[in-house]
Amino acid sequence: MDQIKLFLTLVKDSVRDLLPIIVVIAFFQIVIIQQVPDNLFPIIIGLSIVALGLAIFIQGLEVGIFPLGENLANEFARKGSLFWLLLFSFLIGFSTTVAEPALIAIADKAAVISGGKIDAFWLRFTVALSVGFAIALGVFRIILGHPIHWYIITGYIFVVFITFFAPPEIVGLAYDSGGVTTSTVTVPLVTALGIGLATSIKGRNPVIDGFGLIAFASLTPMIFVQLYGIIIYALSSDGTTVLTASQIQSELSTAEVTYSEHTLHWITGVFLNLVGIIRDIFPILAVIFFFQFFLIKKRIPHPKKIASGIILVVFGLYAFIVGLEMGLFPLGETMALQLTETGKVLFIYLFGFLIGFSTTMAEPALIAVALKAKEVSNGKINDIILRIFVAMGVAIGIALGCYRIVVGDSIHYYIIAGYIVVIIITYFAPRYIIPIAYDSGGVTTSTVTVPLVTALGLGLASNIEGRNPLIDGFGLIAFASLFPMITVMGYGIIAEFLVKRSKEGKR
Repeated sequence: MDQIKLFLTLVKDSVRDLLPIIVVIAFFQIVIIQQVPDNLFPIIIGLSIVALGLAIFIQGLEVGIFPLGENLANEFARKGSLFWLLLFSFLIGFSTTVAEPALIAIADKAAVISGGKIDAFWLRFTVALSVGFAIALGVFRIILGHPIHWYIITGYIFVVFITFFAPPEIVGLAYDSGGVTTSTVTVPLVTALGIGLATSIKGRNPVIDGFGLIAFASLTPMIFVQLYGIIIYALSSDGTTVLTASQIQSELSTAEVTYSEHTLHWITGVFLNLVGIIRDIFPILAVIFFFQFFLIKKRIPHPKKIASGIILVVFGLYAFIVGLEMGLFPLGETMALQLTETGKVLFIYLFGFLIGFSTTMAEPALIAVALKAKEVSNGKINDIILRIFVAMGVAIGIALGCYRIVVGDSIHYYIIAGYIVVIIITYFAPRYIIPIAYDSGGVTTSTVTVPLVTALGLGLASNIEGRNPLIDGFGLIAFASLFPMITVMGYGIIAEFLVKRSKEGKR
């Protein structure tokens, strides 16, 4: 009975989380575009399935994924084997990223738009390698107890430095790669690993030391992909192939078919969707079970409970993605194209802002991290308020990114300015909020946000005269990953100020 009540509560929360998306879509369809969708009934059904899938997914995380990650972290901490812990961390990062659906989508589109100069497989391999390195480095930081901001700031400085040497065709793609590496399943597991380690090691704080692994996984791909771009463009003797808008639309539709065949997430077949979800989760489970049985040599505690949690995660994600395909994706992509054709740039900025906010509020990975932050901080961090500040950051970032595409500015000037702001505000933010703020940049661009935001950016760059989709079309995800770090640290500063003010008022 308690489980049923919990599930019904989760369904209610899921419906609440989806309301902003419904309001935004309805407003733009009725007031601005002034068209009622022909497939209104499938959209309603799709949104209902999304709400149900979110509830099942979150319950599965609590029952299976979080305990699994924390148990492994505790076992590694007890064994005290640094080599095996770092190897496990690397393999988790690599195996979950190389098959990440959002990354495959971006890589396939980049290959098409670049005329084949950027190879989709090697781009994915480069990003996966960087994430494996990032998770291992992040775990090493937790063991040493170093402040996270020294690593992140050093990384940003290196990103900015290498940008001046990277080809302009690769910069936006590299920045986007940092935002698509952390999937809906990877984020909770990696978060549980970090918190489990910080809880098990004496002298570590789960809030200050446990978060931050996602931040590393979002930073290193920007460095590795730019290095990859420098190499491939140095070895290539011919010029960059620039496709026309009509060619891009034709090629991208073909790319979507290819992407569907490889990831099984963009097609309507029920069986293939489920197989695709299982395939994405399988590398993670394979790594976990290998280390659990062959290195730690212990049975998994409460195996039936863990297994039921994993099954719930699979079916929750399955329902969630099917609902998105039925309801939001077709409508969102059509609206992005309609808005670019109107030529009314203010509506484009407003749509970017509102869709950024609404999709982020419904992002499963963000919900998982926010719940964990609330738990380990003993309620000091409010999960709803945290999600609102993250969503505001994404909204501002996407709106500003749309503006950059419309006016044709170079992306790196915006990103560099954003990093400078992040570095400055880090020194004023409370220590407990800094790792969570850095992680927030990586959990905002996953199952819900990436396809819609990518479609919007490429649609703008394809329909505005003088824009190159390869140079200008990518980058919105980078903006969506950058600004939440600023807004979340701002939330921490405001919260600390209010607490101090309240204490002074009681004296």
